[in-house]
Amino acid sequence: MTEVGVFEQVAAVLVVCVVAGGLATLLRQPLLVGLIAAGIAVGPEAIGLVESSEEIELLAEIGIALLLFVVGLKLDVRLVQRLGPVALATGLGQVVFTSAVGFVIALALGFTTVQATYIAVALTFSSTIIIVKLLTDKRELDELHGRIALGFLIVQDIVVVLAMIAITASGAAGDGGLAAEFFGIALRGVALLLAVGVLARWAIPRVTHLLARQTELLVLAAVTWAIALAAMTHLLGFSTEVGAFLAGMSLASTPYREALSGRLSTLRDFLLVFFFIQLGTSFELTSAAEQLPAAVLFSVFVLVGNPIIVLVIMGLLGYRKKVAFKAGLTVAQISEFSLILVALGAAQGHVGNDVVGLVTAVGLITITASTYLIYGSDRIYARIEPLLRVFERARPTASIDLDEATLEPEYVVVGLGRFGRTVCLELEERGDEVVGVDFDPRSIRDEWSIPVVYGDAEDPDLPEQLPLQRTKWIVSTLRGRDANLTLIQAFRRHGFTGRIAVAADDEDTERALLRAGADLAIRPLHVAAGPLLRSLRDER
Repeated sequence: MTEVGVFEQVAAVLVVCVVAGGLATLLRQPLLVGLIAAGIAVGPEAIGLVESSEEIELLAEIGIALLLFVVGLKLDVRLVQRLGPVALATGLGQVVFTSAVGFVIALALGFTTVQATYIAVALTFSSTIIIVKLLTDKRELDELHGRIALGFLIVQDIVVVLAMIAITASGAAGDGGLAAEFFGIALRGVALLLAVGVLARWAIPRVTHLLARQTELLVLAAVTWAIALAAMTHLLGFSTEVGAFLAGMSLASTPYREALSGRLSTLRDFLLVFFFIQLGTSFELTSAAEQLPAAVLFSVFVLVGNPIIVLVIMGLLGYRKKVAFKAGLTVAQISEFSLILVALGAAQGHVGNDVVGLVTAVGLITITASTYLIYGSDRIYARIEPLLRVFERARPTASIDLDEATLEPEYVVVGLGRFGRTVCLELEERGDEVVGVDFDPRSIRDEWSIPVVYGDAEDPDLPEQLPLQRTKWIVSTLRGRDANLTLIQAFRRHGFTGRIAVAADDEDTERALLRAGADLAIRPLHVAAGPLLRSLRDER
C-alpha cells in the first residue's frame, strides 16, 4: 500500500476545512470557529489526519507574516505616533491588571507560586492574529477602535517576547545572563527600527516605483520583503510577526499600498487556513478536559475582566464608551503565544501537564466565545449601552483623526491615457471632484492636479481601494472587453449603486457591456469621427 505523504495530508486537511467551513456557514456560525474545529478534528487526538505538522506550521507562519504585512500597509508612522499613548496605556494597564488578578485566582485554586505565575502571564496575552482576522472580516480594522486595539495588541506582543526571553535566560540570571539578554534585544531592536526607517525613507519609494511597472513583479517583491524581514527579525530574537508588520509599515507611505493589500488578500486568507489548522492540532484535549472547572473560571475572568479594564482605562483617557467597548472585546481571549509560553515552561521543568492542559482549555473556550462577541459587538452594545455609561466621562474629549487627506470624489476615472486624462481635466474644469486610477506608476508620479490611485481594472478587489461614499459615476476609458467586464462585475459585487460608463471598440462589445450592468457605453473613435464626417459633408 502506498504511504500517505505530506501532499496527500494537506489535501485531506483542506477537504476537512471546506466541509467544516460549509457546515459553519449553513449553521450561521463564524467561519473561524469552523476552521478551528477542523484543526482539532484532523489532529492526533481525533481522526489523526495530520501526523507531522512541520509543513503545515511553515505554511501557517507564512500566512501569519502576510496577514501582519497587510496590516502594516495600513499604518504609516504618523498614525502610529498618534495611537502610541492610548495603545501603551491600555496595553500595559491590561497586562498588569490581568496578570495580578489571574495570579491571585490561581493561588486561591491551590496552584504553586511558579504555576500561578505562568498561568497569570498566559492569561495576559490576546491573539493578534485572530483579532486582526476578525476585524478585517468585519471591515473594522480601519475604524478607531480597530486601530487602537491593534496598537495595544502590538504592546502585548512585545511583552510576550520579553517574557519568553526571561524564561529561556532564567538559568543564567545569576551570572547576569538575563540582564545581558534584555540589553541585547533592546540594542538589536533599535538597530532594526533604524535600518527599516532608513530604507523606508530613501530606498523603498524609488524601488517600488521601478517595480510597479509590472504589477506581478511588485507583488512578488512585496511578499519577498515581508518574508525576508520576518526571517531577519526571527534571527534577531523577535517574532516573525514583528518583521512582517515592519515590512508593511515601510511600504505604507507609498501609493501602492492599497493595490498590494488587495492583491494579497486571497493568498493571505488561503495560507491563514493553515494557521487555524495548526492552532487546532495544538490543543491537548485529554489534559484540557481534566482541568475544565478551573478553565471555566479563568475563561469567565478573561471574557469579562479584560474588556472591563480596557473600558476603565479608555474611559479615563476620555474615549467614548462605544469605542472603548468594541476595543475591549478584542482582549477577551488568550493568544496562541500563551500556549507556546506554557509549553516552554514545561520544557524548562517549571510547570507540568496540568498547567498546559488548563491553558489549552482556556484558549479553546475564550477564542471561540470571543469570536461570537466580536461578530455580535454592535447588537451586544445596543442592549447593554445604559450599563456602560459609568465608563464614559461626562464630556469625552479624546479623538484621533485617522484620515489625513480623505478623498470623496464624485467621479472615478479608470485608465489615464490621452482619453482618460482629457475626461479628468474636463471634469475638474467643470468643478467636479475626480480621482484617477491607473496601473502605470508614471501616472502616479506625474505632477498634475488630479489625485491618482495605483490600481488595476482587472483586479476584482479594486473597489476596496477606492473611496466610493459620494461617487456618482465610475468611468472606464479602457477599451478592452474583458477588462471592462471584470470592472463592472467587481463594482456591482462590491455593492456600488452609482452609474458606470465604459468605452468600447465596436457595437457588439457595447451591447455586451450594457448587458453586464454598465449604464453607458461609448465608442470613442466612433464619437470622435462624427465632427470630422460632418465637416467633410459641409465642404462638398
